[in-house]
Amino acid sequence: MSGYPRAIVPIGHVEPCARRIRAVLNGEWVLDTSGARYVWESQHYPHYYVPFRDVRQDLLVDEHDVEQYREGAARQYGLRVGDTYRPGTVRVHTERSVEGLAEMVRFEWDALDTWFEEDEEVFVHPRDPYTRVDALRSTRRIRVEIDGEVLAETGSPVLVFETGLPTRYYLNRAEVDLGRLMPTGTQTACPYKGRTSNYWSVRIGDTTHHDVAWAYDFPSHLMQPIAGMVAFFNEKTDLFVDGARLPRPKTGWSESA
Repeated sequence: MSGYPRAIVPIGHVEPCARRIRAVLNGEWVLDTSGARYVWESQHYPHYYVPFRDVRQDLLVDEHDVEQYREGAARQYGLRVGDTYRPGTVRVHTERSVEGLAEMVRFEWDALDTWFEEDEEVFVHPRDPYTRVDALRSTRRIRVEIDGEVLAETGSPVLVFETGLPTRYYLNRAEVDLGRLMPTGTQTACPYKGRTSNYWSVRIGDTTHHDVAWAYDFPSHLMQPIAGMVAFFNEKTDLFVDGARLPRPKTGWSESA
């Protein structure tokens, strides 16, 4: 048992997306649709598939190649906007596609500069409709250590519960030993929380523990309770909750902040 809920949507699952989806490259709107579908190519999160009619077809560059995917046959395209060219980043599914994906288009996420759900920017990948993320204030006693050195301690954390990830414990900066934290240039993003504003490493003796803590100074509006607070990776620290040390989890995939 992992101690937290796992993502349970099977690979290959397809669902309609009720949200308006748009994306921009080099200042041009490349797609604008209210008819997208979620397709789970992996179990962790879905990808958008967009109706061909809702894509700027004049920006597609036919690469004259058809490939076979789990979702069916797809013709390969590049994407060109002005001087920006992204080869091999678009596939258009043909009438032989399964699960109603014929004439649907799949873009590589990083081929576009910015994605929007309705009028809110979304980062990293689409928000999974089966994932729940809650930021709850708590009075649990939280202590964070590395090699026996206390880095933070609080009785007023905010706990973030996100489907498929360990619970994250956010602490007020005044309750963190900031003198031990060394700022780094790392930045990550989360579809539900936004972009991080800070990352820190910690040096204990002769050992540097890299990027063990982070903060979101300007999180998404749903995650406002964690604004400006500091969280530590459960995987990289010794974390005690009400005096009991938690086992270090293994998330099994990269997005964990």
